[in-house]
Amino acid sequence: MATASREDRNKMNGTGFRTDVPRKNVVLIADDDNTSRRILSHYVQKMGYTAVLAEDGDECIKCITDQPLDVILLDINMPKKDGFEVMLHLKAHNITTPVIMVTASNDVPHAVKCIKLGAFEYLTKPLNIERLEIVMRNALAESSLKTQVQLLQKELKSKELFHRIIGKSKAIKDAMEQAKQVMDTDLNVLILGESGTGKELFAQAIHYGSKRKNGPFVSVNCAAISNNLADSLLFGHVKGSFTGAIKDHIGFFEQANQGTIFLDEIGDMDSEVQAKVLRAIQERKIRRVGEKKEIQIDFRIISATNRDFSQAFKSNQFREDLYYRLQEFPLYIPPLRERLEDVPLLANVFLDEFSRANSIEDLQFDPGSLKNLGNYQWPGNIRELKNAVQRSAVTRKGNVIEILPSVLSPGLTQAVPPEIILPETFVESITPSESNGNPVSYSLEAHEKDTIITAYKASRGNLTKTAHMLGIGRATLYRKLDKFGLKYLKAG
Repeated sequence: MATASREDRNKMNGTGFRTDVPRKNVVLIADDDNTSRRILSHYVQKMGYTAVLAEDGDECIKCITDQPLDVILLDINMPKKDGFEVMLHLKAHNITTPVIMVTASNDVPHAVKCIKLGAFEYLTKPLNIERLEIVMRNALAESSLKTQVQLLQKELKSKELFHRIIGKSKAIKDAMEQAKQVMDTDLNVLILGESGTGKELFAQAIHYGSKRKNGPFVSVNCAAISNNLADSLLFGHVKGSFTGAIKDHIGFFEQANQGTIFLDEIGDMDSEVQAKVLRAIQERKIRRVGEKKEIQIDFRIISATNRDFSQAFKSNQFREDLYYRLQEFPLYIPPLRERLEDVPLLANVFLDEFSRANSIEDLQFDPGSLKNLGNYQWPGNIRELKNAVQRSAVTRKGNVIEILPSVLSPGLTQAVPPEIILPETFVESITPSESNGNPVSYSLEAHEKDTIITAYKASRGNLTKTAHMLGIGRATLYRKLDKFGLKYLKAG
């Protein structure tokens, strides 16, 4: 037996088959006449194609379902399902494989019907083989061109949808790919990720890439909805239904009818409000406050959180039944420390935005400084990076920007001002215990709490400055103070 050369072995992908040999186009021949199938199969293979045979409509549809095909040669008169029924199946399932009708019938209405159903060509028996070869070649060429156009359209659509999500790292590309996979479905999406990672940008991309893109995108901050206002805000009210209801109000869910409702910070939603939201999801109906009849609505839910739900379940802060309704498709957005290769790209984008907004030309980063950005862990994620770039641009000397340690969560390493005196229990709560002289590791939540406290000290108890240092909003800071049991700082 002949032995493959080294060059041939290199072209075999461990499978025994050469990977440099182009794949043959596969042609399905569906005809109830055995002689016609054999003759067509002979000529198709002689043309350099692979032939697959079917003797009736059911077998034809099975072949279409089971394997990729490049051309279908289809007879009209077949048992079980005729050629028209096969064409209807292709149309119903959005299968675009080119179909060439090959039949003994030269009936003009039949030909017109086939073309209307999407057939590429209509040929009658006895066949002119040269004519068949030309038609097949043209069908393959047109199909290939359509495929290329579809790929280009998909690529352009992807770039348009994700144009505000910046990055080339594998981590962010994987997240975008998962978002694209769920776009065309109606599944509820739960976006998981730390504050400042861009969860709402992903929610918008999913909405505008979906079949609901022409409907509304309604964003709701769940942490800001108190139980006594939930019914009115979420489901609306009618005029006069309570004191202060001076006119009808359409709630968030009804506003999102035929579109998407984005429930941001869903993990911070009040437990009583969760029950009301669960009912709306299950029933797909809402009732405005003060109104007797229910309204049927059609919506998709995309929610987002930075919380650990396993802990929320244990403490009964979040309903498991609602969680499973929301996370039909979970989507994880990586923090900036998991895609540090994107930091220089993001920094340059933020610098360009700052330059345009302030009419400043020729700003650029010091190369060494830009490189060093990748050595920082960015606890505040993209929001913190943007703040650092802006602060560096404001404090620059000349047109070269240096990212100095002082702009990275500024003041976090400064000493505690003497006028701020915190309870001993407060200080103890942020100090990890030791075992045999070695510090015990502590959780990411403990680190987050530690960072908030340190920023609070450095800002001399000014909560606005504390939020600015951390790269988060004041409302988010308030929620975190509640989360970590630091409520007494609000009064400080």
